[in-house]
Amino acid sequence: MPDTSAAPTLRDVVAILERVYDPSWAESWDAVGLVCGDPEEPVRTVGFAVDPVAAVIDEALERGADLLVTHHPLFLRGVHGVPATTFKGRLIHKLIRGGAALFTAHTNADSADPGVSDALAHALDLHDLRPLEPRAATPELGIGRVGELAAAEPLSAFAARVAAALPATSGGVRVAGDPDRPVRRVAVCGGAGDTLFGAVRTSGADVYVTADLRHHPASEALEAGGPALVDVAHWASEWPWLEHAASTLRSTLAAGGTNVDTYVSTLVTDPWTAHLAAG
Repeated sequence: MPDTSAAPTLRDVVAILERVYDPSWAESWDAVGLVCGDPEEPVRTVGFAVDPVAAVIDEALERGADLLVTHHPLFLRGVHGVPATTFKGRLIHKLIRGGAALFTAHTNADSADPGVSDALAHALDLHDLRPLEPRAATPELGIGRVGELAAAEPLSAFAARVAAALPATSGGVRVAGDPDRPVRRVAVCGGAGDTLFGAVRTSGADVYVTADLRHHPASEALEAGGPALVDVAHWASEWPWLEHAASTLRSTLAAGGTNVDTYVSTLVTDPWTAHLAAG
């Protein structure tokens, strides 16, 4: 356990997280930052998870977390109250009673360097990374990443690489394209990425790895001569970022003379729980 005398405050931890994942990088519709918690309280244990769902919050309290950092917001739209008669209100009451704060880094973590898509790219052993859709005036920041494999490999082998690199989900990995097609340049986007097909085509990628691909955009992208597609679970595509974020927090605090324990939740919070082949 860390030396409790060297424990940072929640204010200290939030300052680091907001420096690494600047709230100004978030999309205008997003809701990021501190959701609940007293900035003056000490933080000794920090949990990291994709979704602030009941099971994740129960786990955080069982593990004695003083802070839970999640990628997805609990409140994406404005609310007028958090009574315990609603399921989200119950979660907030549970966190406060348990002495745990909640912090969200969502699209600001998507745009960060390194961010969510960097972690996905690293999990697939890609190198020479650059943003798929750079932010204006900040070419190192942006949504998605494009990178290279060390050597070209068939789409079938690459799909197996993706399946082995990411945590298992009931939906597994879906592939669109000729299994023998060689791929080397890879575009990735953690989370839902079917709005980025234009940027993917411009990048010259041989294959695009993302989540939540819908029928029509995927079909039209293939018909237009676009890259092969690898569709994974939304939760799985963002999960690799958690350890990156935890490691960054630990190293930054240690450089300043304080420290925390961290853990990454391995609870599978993908909402789909079964997959059956039709026919």
